[in-house]
Order: sequence, then structure tokens, then C-alpha cells
Amino acid sequence: MAKVHPTAIVDDGAEFGEGVEIGPFCIVGPGVRLGARSKLYSSVVIEETIMGEDNVVFPGAVIGVAPQDLRYNGEKSSVVMGDRNVIREYVTIHRASNEGAVTQIGNDNLIMAYAHVAHNCILANQIVVSNSVGLCGHVEVDDQAVLGGMCGIHQFVRIGRLAMVGGMAKVTQDVPPFGMVDGQPARLFGMNIRGMQRRGISKESRNGLKHCYRLLLRSGLNVGQALEAIRRTVEPCEESKHLLNFFEAPSRMGYCVRGHDSRRASPATQAVEEVELAAH
Repeated sequence: MAKVHPTAIVDDGAEFGEGVEIGPFCIVGPGVRLGARSKLYSSVVIEETIMGEDNVVFPGAVIGVAPQDLRYNGEKSSVVMGDRNVIREYVTIHRASNEGAVTQIGNDNLIMAYAHVAHNCILANQIVVSNSVGLCGHVEVDDQAVLGGMCGIHQFVRIGRLAMVGGMAKVTQDVPPFGMVDGQPARLFGMNIRGMQRRGISKESRNGLKHCYRLLLRSGLNVGQALEAIRRTVEPCEESKHLLNFFEAPSRMGYCVRGHDSRRASPATQAVEEVELAAH
């Protein structure tokens, strides 16, 4: 049922679905289940991982090994991955650091070369993690987010749906859905208008979200006051409700909304901010 290269080392307990391919010099350790038509190119190391169908893992990736957590003491944990993910060269995805927990990857994600997904992270669906991105432990990334190259995400941070993080950004607080952040530390400066258009979010919903973002960024209100104003003045839609739900959920790190100073932004960033918030 599976095609295994003779140079691969495969644990006796590994389970493979129909059409799985294991390339040369791969090491498939204990606790591995690979769904149908998944493929490991050469020199992949994988253990304690349950993987769905049609995943592709490129050379040198390491998945499911022990976490880089000083508190970890050999507890039984795993990586659980959905379908149709692409894991590029030398990506590292570590299993969770506490008993019975998982590092979770959803469906249709692209994780580019040299990225790191640490223990207990939760990645949803259709996410792009660019080259050399670092996700610390317990980070949560929602659907369709885009993380720019070499950005760093602090532990316990949440990245909202369709958010965009600039390259080399230092993200130490939660990033709201549909927002764009950049800087060191990263600050919210506008909306991911292009991403919303590509994902088919209606003009009416985009306009409602623009009102929300103006209240968050330009009203002079604190976050709590801005959210109350959004509830009073913005016509509810699926996206605005999602935004409010994000802020109402528990946050360990706070939000990268306050403290924005356009004088610290590059001219290009300032231009994007003005165009995106004014666009129809």
C-alpha cells in the first residue's frame, strides 16, 4: 500500500494509508500515522505525529520530536495535522509539552522553508507561514492569516483570521482579525483589504469593518471604549461579530492596537495606512 525507499528507517508500529511515499534516508519513528497519498521527500524525520491525507513534506523537515521546553520531562504528546498541507525544507514542528496535549495543524496550510512551529501551537486552515518565521509555544493562528518572512511571534499570542503580519515584525501581542501589523514591536496600522477581497468578503462587510478599525485606531478611545462604540454604531455582520468575539475571548498578552505612532512607520507603511482605511 505504501512505497518506502530501502534506505528509509521505519518504526514497526508506523501506519501508512494507501499511496503513501517515504523517500530516501527518512526516519519514521514511533507513533506515526500517515494518511493516504501523503509524501515524505528525502531526509525527513517524523515521530509522534498523526497526519491526514495528501500532505507533502519536503527534504530536511523535522516533525513531532520533543519540544524545546525546559519543563518537558518525556510526557506523551503529539502533533496532529489535517489534509493537503505543504511543509517545505527544514521546517521544524514540535509536539506538545504536556501529557496528552497536541500541537495542531489544520488543512491546506503552506509552511515555508526554515519556519519553526513550537510546542502546543494551534494553526487553523489556509494559512501561509513564510520563510524563517518563528512561532513560540502556545501560539494560535486563525484561518487564512499570512505571516511575513522572518517575523517572530511571542508565546501565547493569537493571530486573527485573515490578518497579515509584516516581514521581520516582532509580534508580542494579539493581532486582530482582518488587520495588518508591522514593526518592532508590531503595531496595528490598517486592514487587510486585498486579502478580504480575494476571499470574497462583501463590500458592505468591508465598509463595516473599516468603521470598526477607525474606532480602534483613530478615535482616541481605549480598546474597551472602542468595542462598545462598535456595538452601538456598526451594523452587525458576520465579520464584525467575529472581530468582537476575538476581543471578548481571553487574552494573555493584550492587543497590538494601542501605542501606534505613524511617525515611526516607514513612508510606505504610512501610505498603505491612508489608502487602505480610505478605500471603498
